[in-house]
Amino acid sequence: MILHATYGRKIVLSTITIIVGLSAAIGVGWWQVDGPGAVRPLSVIKTVIPSITSMSFSLTDHEGTSVGPKTLLGRPSMVFFGYTFCPDVCPTTMSDIASWLEALGPDATRLNVVFVSVDPERDTPAALADYVAAFHPQIRGWTGSSQGLFQAASAFRVTYKKGPLNDGNYAMDHTASVILFDATGQFRNTIDFHENREIAVPKIRRVLRDR
Repeated sequence: MILHATYGRKIVLSTITIIVGLSAAIGVGWWQVDGPGAVRPLSVIKTVIPSITSMSFSLTDHEGTSVGPKTLLGRPSMVFFGYTFCPDVCPTTMSDIASWLEALGPDATRLNVVFVSVDPERDTPAALADYVAAFHPQIRGWTGSSQGLFQAASAFRVTYKKGPLNDGNYAMDHTASVILFDATGQFRNTIDFHENREIAVPKIRRVLRDR
């Protein structure tokens, strides 16, 4: 009986320890993501990514409409640079974006969601139309000339580089973060590649609350 009681007490104590640990982790997560301790990057990262209102570039969306910085103003924006031939990072991130939009429910319609191609040679408006449609109807695909892309990527502080493959084709190395702006065009945050949905969605909700 003593052995059973001791064993039972150990189980209870272990269970309590696990519960306390989980509660602490959840509490820290809330504090860092959506609570008083949430990172407000304006004072640090804002100096790296300028306001959309200061940007200058011209691209074309997947429906053939001319777009630029002003297209992103008036609503919060989520911007991701990639390309349709991307084998892993882009489809993974685009699937994540679709998942985040579903999690937001009706609030998702208040966002500009843009996929900007870093491969204008292959990513025509028609190619982008097929690509973004495979993930979520709200995502807009943007492409343009090499010069237009360079200006847009420079404005968003995104880097990209063309690299040859063994089969004679090429791949594009590029910044993989999703960039968040408020409705006035001010930079608010980034969502890193493979960032947990539990972290990403509150970041987007916070931008939606910004006025």
